[in-house]
Amino acid sequence: GILFNTGAGQHILKNPLVVNSIIEKAALRRTDVILEVGPGTGNLTVKMLEKVKKVIAFEIDPRLVGELQKRVQGTSLANKLEIKVGDVLKTDLPFFDACVANLPYQISSPFVFKLLLHRPFFRCAILMFQREFALRLVAKPGTKLYCRLSINTQLLARVDHLMKVGKNNFRPPPKVESSVVRIEPKNPPPPINFQEWDGLVRIAFVRKNKTLSAAFKSSAVEQMLDHNYRIHCSLHNTVSSFLIYLILFLHRTPSTRSSRAPSSLALKASSNGASTTSLGNLFHCLTTLTEIPENFKIAEKIQTVLKNTGYSDKRARSMDIDDFIRLLHGFNSEGIHFS
Repeated sequence: GILFNTGAGQHILKNPLVVNSIIEKAALRRTDVILEVGPGTGNLTVKMLEKVKKVIAFEIDPRLVGELQKRVQGTSLANKLEIKVGDVLKTDLPFFDACVANLPYQISSPFVFKLLLHRPFFRCAILMFQREFALRLVAKPGTKLYCRLSINTQLLARVDHLMKVGKNNFRPPPKVESSVVRIEPKNPPPPINFQEWDGLVRIAFVRKNKTLSAAFKSSAVEQMLDHNYRIHCSLHNTVSSFLIYLILFLHRTPSTRSSRAPSSLALKASSNGASTTSLGNLFHCLTTLTEIPENFKIAEKIQTVLKNTGYSDKRARSMDIDDFIRLLHGFNSEGIHFS
């Protein structure tokens, strides 16, 4: 028999009652294309092949690929199975209607977000996770397990804990208990830039028991937000007084401009007075610019936003999705961005 690599998360689901229960909860249809990750020896795969149009199975271990191929060889199920050999995290996902998998536990978090950001939308995913990871997915604000994973998943999907699965249902048994979770993506998704959202949530949950006022006083956070703020300003006609002075210096009319000013940036005189017109246009443009004060401090702006939105003394552990949406809007409306 095969020696399973538990370090790579190879714990084969052996109990047919659990297999049948997972398939029942997936509510598979005859026309479905199913994505499976980590099929192992195919206990779940074969049962799904009997009920659907096609199963696309990702397997990284060539030995298990051989076992799976042997299992369906010469049967009517063989042409309904497509095996992709390799790392699912490094591969573009194909089209699928639903995802059903006893997932290798160490890829749980990155795979969940790969799924949730996948387009076109799929109907649902029925996934086996480590018990604690599953409970984090469904955790509510104010509970011990509530974390960045909880709020990010629940922003993008409806998540339900379906059933507990004991360690003795696997071969070899894992060291921890497991759970099956149903994930249904929100379609349409919330109108939020996920990179912006995750940038904010990441800062808030680094120390979820700290107040947000304290969490945002980290020098690394302040430097990152200052950098982003200045980029945002440069894209929205906000410049420093030094830059205004520099532009004016470089664009003086030819008769008054120093011969040492860079000619490529200077206005070229012409017989029809084009330089005067250009200078007039330049002055008009400069009057529409907003100036970043020379004594500008991002730390003060951050704390002002937190105070004005009412979240200075709030802690991430007790904030829900609506709270973070309001806070993100408060920051963005002041030109503070997280990505």
